Amino acid sequence: MVDFSLKHKIALISGASRGIGEAIALTLAAYGARCILTSRKLEGLQTVVDKIQAASGDAEAVACNTGYLDQIRALFDLVQEKYGRLDILVNNAATNPYFGEMLNADEKAWNKTNEVNLKGPFFMTQAAARLMEKTGGGSIVNVASINGMRPAPLQGIYSITKAGLISMTKAFAIELAAKKIRVNALLPGLTETRFSEALIKNERIYERALKSIPLGRHAQPDEMAGAVLYLVSDAASFTTGTTIVCDGGALA
Repeated sequence: MVDFSLKHKIALISGASRGIGEAIALTLAAYGARCILTSRKLEGLQTVVDKIQAASGDAEAVACNTGYLDQIRALFDLVQEKYGRLDILVNNAATNPYFGEMLNADEKAWNKTNEVNLKGPFFMTQAAARLMEKTGGGSIVNVASINGMRPAPLQGIYSITKAGLISMTKAFAIELAAKKIRVNALLPGLTETRFSEALIKNERIYERALKSIPLGRHAQPDEMAGAVLYLVSDAASFTTGTTIVCDGGALA
């Protein structure tokens, strides 16, 4: 039997207060993981924790801005002190503060996007791997984007960071394999979140986007969670350094 159970696993999910992060947290908790949910602010996280607990799951909320190393260190000190282990890390936190042509972008937009989308996942992965190594391994999933494979119009900087995250996934997968730590990436297509709200509500942009999606619609956040469940479970014990694309066929 294929085993998707996460019973007795400790999972850390960043950017878990809404959207894809929330959907991933709810799913991992439903399959037995003890979930530590992080975001810049506790606001919103507690709502997700309440949902998990209402469904008899186990979760707690911890504020952490993953763009700052001191906050990452404090987060992992807490995990080490309270649980002594970490089995699963999902790097989902992301930002896209600039929507426009790259020629008009300023340094602030560049720095912020790279800080959250690349620096954060890198040092979160580094800290998680050090902890996982002590307890026999684990699984790390980076939530990238199909934009990392095919840059989207007016989202150049965001697309660059997601391409970097895909490369980072492969590099860490090679380096950490001997430590029994698997590293993979999820590449969502257009998904209904607050992040993509402006795109979906813009009729012209949305219609153009739909033409590139063979399934003819955008996704819901919970349609991303199953792929992550597979990647972090023992069902994916021989899967590392790869990407799972959930895009309705947009890259086909």
